[in-house]
Order: sequence, then C-alpha cells, then structure tokens
Amino acid sequence: MTMESNHHLNFLAPQPDRSWLGSWIFSTDHKRIGILYLVAISTFFLVGLCLGLLMRLELIAPGGIIMGPQTYNALFTVHGVIMIFLVVIPSIPAVFGNMILPIQLGAKDVFFPRLNLLSWWLYMFGAGVAVISLFTGGGPPDTGWTFYVPFSTMTKSNTTLSVFGVFILGFSGILTGLNFITTVHRLKPSTTPWMKLPLFTWSLYFTAWIQVLVTPILAITLLLIILERVIGLGLFDPTKGGDPLLYQHLFWIYSHPAVYIMILPAMGVISEIVPVFARKPAFGYRAIVFSGFVIATAGSMVWAHHMFVAGISDTAVMVFSFLTFVVAIPSAIKVFNWTATLYKGSIYLGPPLLYALAFIFLFSLGGLQGLILGSAGTDMHVHDTYFVVGHFHYVVFGGAIFGFFAALHYWLPKMFGRLYNYEWATAALFLKFIGFNLLYFTMLIMGVQGMPRRYYDYLPEFQNLQVISTVGSWILAAGIIMMVINLFYGMRYGEKAGDNPWGGATLEWTVSSPPPAENFEGEPVLTRSPYDFKDIKAPHAE
Repeated sequence: MTMESNHHLNFLAPQPDRSWLGSWIFSTDHKRIGILYLVAISTFFLVGLCLGLLMRLELIAPGGIIMGPQTYNALFTVHGVIMIFLVVIPSIPAVFGNMILPIQLGAKDVFFPRLNLLSWWLYMFGAGVAVISLFTGGGPPDTGWTFYVPFSTMTKSNTTLSVFGVFILGFSGILTGLNFITTVHRLKPSTTPWMKLPLFTWSLYFTAWIQVLVTPILAITLLLIILERVIGLGLFDPTKGGDPLLYQHLFWIYSHPAVYIMILPAMGVISEIVPVFARKPAFGYRAIVFSGFVIATAGSMVWAHHMFVAGISDTAVMVFSFLTFVVAIPSAIKVFNWTATLYKGSIYLGPPLLYALAFIFLFSLGGLQGLILGSAGTDMHVHDTYFVVGHFHYVVFGGAIFGFFAALHYWLPKMFGRLYNYEWATAALFLKFIGFNLLYFTMLIMGVQGMPRRYYDYLPEFQNLQVISTVGSWILAAGIIMMVINLFYGMRYGEKAGDNPWGGATLEWTVSSPPPAENFEGEPVLTRSPYDFKDIKAPHAE
C-alpha cells in the first residue's frame, strides 16, 4: 500500500473556532464521533455492571438481603435495557465502525457525516429518555428488557417512557446502518476488488443490512405497546380480542437477528486480529465472507425457537429447530478458519490475540449451549431456567463484549497513539476469564437442576452455587476495573505506539497514530492483500 498522510493536523487537536465541548459534540469527523460513542458506551457499561453486581449480591443467600422484589425487578429491567440497547448492540459498529471503517476503505469520512452526527445525538437522546423514565411516573420499569405483554401494558411503572427511549435508540442504529452500507458502496476505491476488502469491513457491511431491515420491526412493536398503554388499542390484550403471542413473534423477529448485530462485528474483529498475530493470511477468506452472509440471512429466520413452549404448532417447532441447527454451520466455519489460520503460524500471544482466543472459547461454548436450546426436546426442560441466562451471557458477554475488549486492545494504540501495559492487560484478561466462567457456568448447572430465571428468591439447595456465581461476579468486575485503569493510563501516559505496532497490512495501519484529520491525501493505492504481511515489521509484536 502506498499513500501520503496528512500529518500536519491531528484529529484530536482543538478546533479554535469552537469551544472544546462544542468542537466534539458538533463534530462530523467520524473519528471524533467514534470516540464520543466510546465514552458514552463505556460509561453505560460500567453503570450496567454495577446494577448486575447489586443483583448478584442480593442473590448470595435466600430471602431479602439488600432490596425488595419490586426493586429487584426494576434493577433487572434497567440492567437489561442498558446492556442490550445502550451497550452491546451499538458497541463495535458505533465505536470501531466509525473509527476504522472509512480508513480501511481509504476514505476521508463516512458518506453521510452529518447523518453520522445525528445518529449519535439520537443515541444520547434515547439514552436520556430511558434515564428520565427511572425517576418519573410510576418509577423504574419492571417488565424485563423484553417488555413482554400483557404485563408491560398493565404495569403501573413508567414503562411507556422507557419503551419510547428504546424506540429512539432504534433510529440511531438504522441511520448508522444506512451510513455504513452507503459508505462501503460509494467510497470503496474503484481499484479495490470486493474480495480484497478487510474482513472487519465485511462484517460491518452485513451487520448494517440487518440493522436497516429488522430494526423497524422493533420500532413498530414498541410503538404498539405505547398505543396499547395510552389509548387501549387492544392488539395484544386478550380481553379485547388481542393476542399476546403476536407480540412475542414481532419482538423475536427483531431480537434474534439482533444477536447477530451483536456478534457479527465481534467476529470481524477476531478475523482481523488472528491473521495479524499469526503472521499468516486469513485461511479461507472467501469462506469467512460467505459464512457472514449466511449468518446474516439464516439468522433472521430462526426467531420462533424462543417460543417452543408458547403453543406453536409441531410443524413450526420442527422447522425452526432445523433452521437453528443450520445457522450454527457458518459460525462453526468461522471458528474452523480462525483455528486453521493459527495453525503453523508465527504466533505472538499479545493481549489482542489473548482476547481473541478467549472470545473463540466462550463463543464456541455458548454456541453449543444454543444447540441444546434449539432442540425442542431439551429446550422443554431448560426453558425459562438459569440455563438460558447462562447461555445468553456466554454469547452476548463472552462473544460480543469480549470481542469489544479485543478491539479496544487492538485499535486503541491507533486511536490515541499510545500503548497500554501488556502485563496488566494479560492479568486483567485472566481475572475476567476466571470470573466469567465462575459466574455463568454455575448458572448452567443451576438451570439443569431446575432453578427458574428472573426469580428474586430461591430454595436453599441452590445457595452454594449462587454463592460461587456471586464470587465470580466480583472477580469479573475486578478484571474489568483493572482493564479500564490500564487502558486509560496507557491512553494518557503510555509509550508511543508508532504507526503500525502490530504489523497489520490493512489501510488503517498506513496512517499516523492517531490518524490525521482527513485520513489520506487523495485516494490510497492498494498494492497488496489486506492479509499479506511480507516485509511488514511488527515492532511491538517481535
């Protein structure tokens, strides 16, 4: 790759025509918007983490410990809404999609810079509405993050405002998806073949299509809840001729593809990290791309496996169970290709690769648990138990969030030009890995033993496992705090990273660290494959 960088103006430099705050919150620079998302999402993640720790502390013993059942239900709901809609779904696309995608394409910005800024403002506005709902009306929502009817249409808590906040957040995601699709199509260099695009770019492209096509279904469904609560629409209320199962269908038609909105970008991150740290081209590049397409399409057709016990027909159960097993195949292809890329590679076990390996292990374990839930016979036994909670967190936390952590350790030196402490990063990862498995694997055991989920209290025979799970949450939290301190300190005071600390071959590693204001002078010329590491030095990986 050859290019000329605009080194005279760093994007982090203050802009004299605006105040410091105004130069950030009104900036249309994709890199600044990515950092704005990073600050907001990290803050919400830490808030959601604290709420989760409070719930685990309550569950350390039977009976009320630090809160009553209504408070527990409210914490449970707010924790879910924050983690799903404010953290996991926007995390990698909003932060690293904004920061890295245009540079990987060789563009100066996303195609719609002002629309990009609007999407951030909608994100913050939706988050603000959700926060206001906690302190107004009938108090915090207590329905769970799924807002299941008929309870969500009958509860006296301030569910209407929180649902409206999620409704606004959906539009932020739609605008981001539209922007990324257009950016890839219109700003991809004419000299770059589609099959030479980085795998992270492919993953964001497929994710954007899911966001654009399925998020409107959630928006309509949430709007119907508001109408049901405000004017008594009766679409879901069986006393008025409505059907509660209709809500479940509409909700899961969005929410199962939303799992792939969460996981596909993380898979893209892993597909970037593994070749760089193995110093080998990605094994089966075309298979990885094609499997991403199959996940995006087939993953949108399996929603009713959440409803095996809801009374759907035997034929529907058989069809959706079959499709669930089908969608596992492309995920397995990706895991095989990552493993094959590492085979006989010149491997450097730096922090980004360690996080990638943790992701592969935890996501694979979560995927195997998904097959248990996708088989109707076994699902009947563990449905609505702690097994579902454990599986969900193995996929969403062990997959999407660990992928986010991997992306932080991989691209933070590029974003801020400084390195973190490798030993602290490794120690924090091992704490998180141990704490995570203590916290959630015990939930799988409790689920098999019959412990129901969402319960404020439980029978004494589950206490030993609940104690282990709660202690695991403390270890996990300690690892996260250690990681945050290490990254923040490294970002401010760490050793200078250089332009290409890991020896990557994609375009973002050809510009300065942090990147210059407009990324490139002219259109960069792609002269090598994005995973051809010949003659590329890796100063911090040697």
